Amino acid sequence: QVQLVESGGGLVQPGGSLRLSCAASGRTFSRYAMGWFRQAPGKEREFVAAISWSASTTYYADSVKGRFTISRDNAKNTLYLQMNSLKAEDTAVYICAAKFGTAYARPRDFYSENSYWGQGTQVTVSS
Repeated sequence: QVQLVESGGGLVQPGGSLRLSCAASGRTFSRYAMGWFRQAPGKEREFVAAISWSASTTYYADSVKGRFTISRDNAKNTLYLQMNSLKAEDTAVYICAAKFGTAYARPRDFYSENSYWGQGTQVTVSS
């Protein structure tokens, strides 16, 4: 099993930037495909971005393409989400996810077995 702890959330003005981190422990970090999801109050959890375990492949939701960048540092067992040009609609709890044993995971794969989730970190975009 892997434990995931997010950090870096907070309050930011529209157009601002924020970088989220997800620290992983418990198993070899490089053997996990990783992803970011978000959930706003009263809404369903939605996919944001995913990255393969070697960082050779990334995938983004259309709503964040060109604004967000997912990356990972396997030596530090850490996943990142750089968020630029933030909008009010980006306000949500951002949740880190890991899928063990696969190089790359589709969004739906994070909801199946051998998948792990963090507790989330709140991002609020408001003026």
